[in-house]
Amino acid sequence: MVNLAPTFITILTIWLPVMLVMKAAGQQPEEVNPSVPRTNRATLSLGADVVSRFVWRGTDYGNSPAVQPAASFSVAGFKAGFWSSYAFGQYSSQVNDSTVANMGHYAEFDFYLSYTWKGFTLLAYDYFIPNSLSPNAGNRYFNYCNQTTGHTIELSLSWQGPGGFPIQVYAGTLVYGADKDRDPSGEYGAGENNNYSTYFEAAYPFNVVGFQLKPFIGAIPFGSAWYGPYGGVVNTGFTLSKSIPVTKEYSLPLFGSVITNPQAQSIFFVLGFSI
Repeated sequence: MVNLAPTFITILTIWLPVMLVMKAAGQQPEEVNPSVPRTNRATLSLGADVVSRFVWRGTDYGNSPAVQPAASFSVAGFKAGFWSSYAFGQYSSQVNDSTVANMGHYAEFDFYLSYTWKGFTLLAYDYFIPNSLSPNAGNRYFNYCNQTTGHTIELSLSWQGPGGFPIQVYAGTLVYGADKDRDPSGEYGAGENNNYSTYFEAAYPFNVVGFQLKPFIGAIPFGSAWYGPYGGVVNTGFTLSKSIPVTKEYSLPLFGSVITNPQAQSIFFVLGFSI
């Protein structure tokens, strides 16, 4: 049996000061996941994004266009949903100067639960990235053993400001699963203990000449196999979005993002639409 006591103690140690500070201030994706208006009416949602690249928190996953289906159920501030990403093409990983590994088609399947109250959203998110070359070998979906699982669980708190001040603030920590610390050689992700990788992001959407423009910046306080080798900014840029009329009854949501990761010295231009 897995002993979860150290995990919950760490969660409280990390998040209690954050929650107290945010409460005292009177003031939580792919990347802020803003709060949605609270309603007591039950709703179901089904849709998908098609993107030229799947870039998440400053890192390219799959090096290929991807389709990203999503479904959710909401009622009285609670929300449960599924999100996934499936790359159209294969990608490779540079192991060293002379070796390139074929990683197959990138795939991801996530599940989340959230609760929203007065602009705050508390979110538990389960990332699952199966082995792309052999989906049933290594990362089995129902394996939740902390040392061997392909799941990574994140707890986050976000805040969506009011209409006159629509800032979006997000803070999330990976608390369980496939997020390990450094091994004796100093390589993140190769150790035996949880790393508790943490990510912060702020964004501020506003309208300009018929578009919504949302600049954003994301940073980490310390190194991580997920984000970068040391603390600092790992994700910054802006997103432009606009609904394009197709018929009298339907408009196509279109968006484009310029994203740069200063640590990785990388930059991306991602174009996508929602259906």
